[in-house]
Amino acid sequence: MSYELLMQRFGFPESSYLKRILEYLMDREEANVAAALPDDVDRISEKTGIEKKKVAEILENLFRKGVAIPKDFKNRNYYKLARDIVQLHDASLASPYMKDPEYAKLWKEFGEKEAHKVMGKILAGSGIKIWRVVPAYNAIKDLPDVLPYENILKMLKAQEKIAVVPCSCRNVTDLTNVGCKYTIEKATDPSTWHCIQVGRGAEYVVERGTGVEISFEEAVELIERIEKDGLIHTWPNTAKIVDRSVTVNCNCCSDCCEFFLAGRYSNVPMETILEKSRYVAYVDEELCIACGKCVERCHFNAIKIEDFAKVDEKACFGCGVCVIGCDQSAIKLKAVRPKEHIPW
Repeated sequence: MSYELLMQRFGFPESSYLKRILEYLMDREEANVAAALPDDVDRISEKTGIEKKKVAEILENLFRKGVAIPKDFKNRNYYKLARDIVQLHDASLASPYMKDPEYAKLWKEFGEKEAHKVMGKILAGSGIKIWRVVPAYNAIKDLPDVLPYENILKMLKAQEKIAVVPCSCRNVTDLTNVGCKYTIEKATDPSTWHCIQVGRGAEYVVERGTGVEISFEEAVELIERIEKDGLIHTWPNTAKIVDRSVTVNCNCCSDCCEFFLAGRYSNVPMETILEKSRYVAYVDEELCIACGKCVERCHFNAIKIEDFAKVDEKACFGCGVCVIGCDQSAIKLKAVRPKEHIPW
């Protein structure tokens, strides 16, 4: 019954797709240990009847796989289960060691058949947007009154530890030969990674061996590449820059990333899932040559070409990706929402 208990805890008690994922990650004995979480090695040994040394070995293996997360990354004794299906997805796939196309196919099928639709409805129905867009630094760096918590470089500079990992979402599309139309990312090549971990998140991936610690200067170079490729900076929907809950700066694309897929498969508007930045894009008609590059780069279908580019402000999320890609400097961002738009 251990697999069934885990399926229930992850919110998909009847899913044959999730069961196949869990069976890939764990044999029956490992699943018994995972089902006994959260607890320490001694208590899990008592509950499962498995010898302590073996329990410790299993938990270490599950830590590497992204199933079990220790309370203390250095002195690993007390563990908890990945908190939800999203964390299991991210932890198990955002790894240079996870390069099996069969495992990626399991997640792709699970998402398309069940998970994306369910998650989209849950996120939209909660009434709380847990993630927000941060405008591209190079789109707002010369604007007045930019807040510290919407300046991605200031946000990263404030961190004690920064690391980079392969994107779990793009790992799925890469391994299943779908690919990303915005960038190239290979889990086995750190020079192509885009997912930034900070604080406790950085400690976790470095200790687990799935991420690489980088300096602030290296993070600045990475942000430049991310913005050039046309990826969207996202952050927890809070004005807090350094906080125990702030562990990830995702750099998203609309064709791979789970937020977008959840919205698409559940047929709910993205604005019910993801919070916009304080900005919207606008076009200088005299400079615009109607080349269409901004349309290609927009993840939100907010731009169309007539005699010149036109922005639908209601659809625009203020990510600034279009601004970075405009060779004519014809498209820019302007603030249209108050600072209170970003909650504490």
